[in-house]
Amino acid sequence: MKWVVTLFASAAAFAVTGCAPMTAADKAQTAAPADKSAVSTEILRFEIPADALGAHDPQLGAILAKAGALAAAQKQPTTILVTALAQDLPYLNQAIWKGVPARHTVRLSLENMTAGARQPYSVSIKPTRGG
Repeated sequence: MKWVVTLFASAAAFAVTGCAPMTAADKAQTAAPADKSAVSTEILRFEIPADALGAHDPQLGAILAKAGALAAAQKQPTTILVTALAQDLPYLNQAIWKGVPARHTVRLSLENMTAGARQPYSVSIKPTRGG
């Protein structure tokens, strides 16, 4: 259950920093031309704790469903990238699709990537490139 607190704390920090007033240094950075390759276009990214995944924790299932709902709510075509071991991908995909309304209007794609050694399991939501 400790992972749930950590995940929600990370999400809360993300939400708070996204709404925080800009400092003078922040304004100077945004005024300067930015390298487009350095700009992150991710809508949301979070790591999946291995113990929660192994136990098929109901709270993890709820978070994955909310991620699916968030992706479906976007106005532009959106991609969900799931990185995990091959045997865990069907469970993760099903949990994500549970959150997607049957009649969503945005084009949504779900991509899977097999996690390598020492690579964390994760879910990433981002606008679809070239879409």
